[in-house]
Amino acid sequence: MTDDHTGLLVVVAGPSGVGKGTVHAELRRRLPDAVRSVSATTRAPRPGEVDGVDYHFVDVATFRRMVDDGRLLEWAEYAGNLYGTPRDPAADAVRGGGVVLLDIEVQGALQVKAADPDALLIFLHPPSMEELERRLRGRGTEDDEVIGWRLEVAREEIAGATAFDLEVVNDRLDDCVDEVLTAIDVARRAATDDVTF
Repeated sequence: MTDDHTGLLVVVAGPSGVGKGTVHAELRRRLPDAVRSVSATTRAPRPGEVDGVDYHFVDVATFRRMVDDGRLLEWAEYAGNLYGTPRDPAADAVRGGGVVLLDIEVQGALQVKAADPDALLIFLHPPSMEELERRLRGRGTEDDEVIGWRLEVAREEIAGATAFDLEVVNDRLDDCVDEVLTAIDVARRAATDDVTF
């Protein structure tokens, strides 16, 4: 990897169940200057989630104020809840030379690219739709109706993947992460030092 310490926003997006969380964890482990962005959300915490660590859990009125005040780099509604990336912590980390890893939805990824043309957008594909369904069912947290809805959303997201800078199939974790790390290295070499978002 490069010794270049240019900061960078990196979005790793893809359908629910594709393994974004696992890829993000491995990127943080292998990339010394990785910074995990903590999103704001209006959804309720799941068991074991900690406010300020997993998400910033806020009510709808607070979230709407954050949008109105321009305090979010991007935001989107997903599954009836609002999610967004706080702008200032991300900008500060990029200014400091960090690689800010955003785990956000596809529509939010496109907002990030509009705000920061240097941002690197990576779309994770499942090996197949059958494997994606197997992974979703393996969670054991959702009924058939929700899984069907998630698969339909996944098809729509996959259809829009060409808007991303790089598409990677998340079949073997090490291969996937190697490909993402190479792309980050190349993007950091090409990025400017200006933080404009």
